[in-house]
Amino acid sequence: MTTQVHFRYLGSRPNSNYRQLWVQGRHIRAEVLYRLTIGPEPRTPEEVACDFDLPVGAVQEAIEYSIRNQELLESERTREEIRFKSLGLDKPPHLPSRDS
Repeated sequence: MTTQVHFRYLGSRPNSNYRQLWVQGRHIRAEVLYRLTIGPEPRTPEEVACDFDLPVGAVQEAIEYSIRNQELLESERTREEIRFKSLGLDKPPHLPSRDS
């Protein structure tokens, strides 16, 4: 049985190519906020919220959603990578050179 989760700050986006959720009323995918809080230079949820002028709760919700939906996010990243390569967007001049 699937548990229905209701979000205060996240929602689907009609006509989007992405199935993942977005911050309601903003053009920001939940994964974008989450990825800013991980990696070599992670930011706190409070810092990310300040950067995007969002409530901290929106960032925390995006983090929780992203952690629980890793498979979906990974499949969408893979699909985007394939699309970019097919359009040639993975090569200069579209991709900045590493010499800069």
